[in-house]
Amino acid sequence: MATNAKDYFTTTGENLVNKVKELIKEGNVRKVTILDHEGKELMSFPLTIGVVGTVLAPVLAAIGAMAALIGECSIKVERTDKVV
Repeated sequence: MATNAKDYFTTTGENLVNKVKELIKEGNVRKVTILDHEGKELMSFPLTIGVVGTVLAPVLAAIGAMAALIGECSIKVERTDKVV
């Protein structure tokens, strides 16, 4: 059985790509949603086990382009934690 946990992080546009890369490396992230300072969803993408860098490259490029246009934003992270 698995439980889903949600975490929120606040960051600036210039740090957005690095934070998303860091979250992807953690491995237990199921979905990442980027929200503007008012809480409006700007971008959302699922992560699955076995996703490789070449698949994520276009997503990270889009995040980088968006980061140049926004100031402060929030990242909502949905995690899957396996419970025995």
